[in-house]
Amino acid sequence: MIQPFNDEYFMKKALFEAEIAFEKGEVPIGAVIVINQQIIARAHNLTETLRDVTAHAEMQCFTAAADYLGGKYLKKCTLFVTLEPCQMCAGASYWSQIDRIVFGATDPTRGFQHFKTTLHPKTRVEGGILEDQCSTLLKRFFIEKRNLN
Repeated sequence: MIQPFNDEYFMKKALFEAEIAFEKGEVPIGAVIVINQQIIARAHNLTETLRDVTAHAEMQCFTAAADYLGGKYLKKCTLFVTLEPCQMCAGASYWSQIDRIVFGATDPTRGFQHFKTTLHPKTRVEGGILEDQCSTLLKRFFIEKRNLN
């Protein structure tokens, strides 16, 4: 039997959030947090809108999920994000004790793996889910941004 709520399904939901960010002129990164096959938080980058360098999709999602659950720990939750988290977001994931991080495109220069940022020991990571779609949206954003300037 095919599982309709698999990693690709939830990454498509994160991609939808990234597309919203794209339309707002934000770097198109989207995220959702899932527990028991249910999305409990969804967000996209808001750094330009809020004039806040910490307003990454993941950070917005952590806050919304913690509010939904009524506590700061996100055990048994999975973060789906279209781009590999940066150091800041990986650090926040450490403190949230999130169970799993699934990302789309890698970020070889700013991603947490490049900086060898430590995640919580129980956090599992998987990358490359819908990598082409995630990467294409980011590339399109920066090509269009360069052409406008």
